[in-house]
Amino acid sequence: MRISGTGAIVTGAASGMGRATATHLARAGARVALLDINAAGVREVAAAIGGTPVPCDLGDSAATAAAMEQAIAAVGPARIVISCAGIGRLEPVVGPAAVPFEQLAQTIRVNLTGTLHVLQLAASALLGQPALEDGERGVMIMVASGAAFDGPIAGAAYTASKGGIASMTLSLARELGDAGIRVNTISPGAFDTAMVRGLPAEMLATVPSITPFPKRMGVPEEFAALARHICENRFLNGAVIRLDGAQRMPYFSAVP
Repeated sequence: MRISGTGAIVTGAASGMGRATATHLARAGARVALLDINAAGVREVAAAIGGTPVPCDLGDSAATAAAMEQAIAAVGPARIVISCAGIGRLEPVVGPAAVPFEQLAQTIRVNLTGTLHVLQLAASALLGQPALEDGERGVMIMVASGAAFDGPIAGAAYTASKGGIASMTLSLARELGDAGIRVNTISPGAFDTAMVRGLPAEMLATVPSITPFPKRMGVPEEFAALARHICENRFLNGAVIRLDGAQRMPYFSAVP
């Protein structure tokens, strides 16, 4: 997929990996619509990169549909869609620190069903667009997490949401392939974002020791660089790519 001159939508674009990706795409010449629940933040980023801000709560299906319609109207056919929006927090299921079930459901609703809804809306809109000269219509990138495979404590809802994204990657790639739409997923490890920095210090302190190389957290620009490569490499399809320096999360015997 040629990025320059192409319409792109990035969710979770007000901060972290979404912000870095939106910035990277804009610098490469894409027309970028930025979606995020943080209205002030997404407007600030959009102004900085010349994109279109679209405040949106992906946990609200009606709001998501309206936001996607607005985004597509702003950038034209959205042939690049990167869904970075998500909730990441420790959510014990039982015990004195247990969270209400609605909070658990919200994590799944935003991370998993919100992502699926964005892809459904974007792919449906692309079906009405002509294919490019090589038969490709678009590329969609979802975001999973190392937690989907390593099962951190107090993360049942989060791991379920990210595991769901990983598991539906191939299914979506197969369903959308005949229409020339590729679907891939990036599964980041510990990245230096506000969401990760909010985790307990004792968990963050383990990152160098559990990362073979490089012995640090990832940085958002490394995520953005991989997202760009996926966009441009037409043979990448149906893949879940771990971007984590070979990190594997350790087991904690108690909720931090």
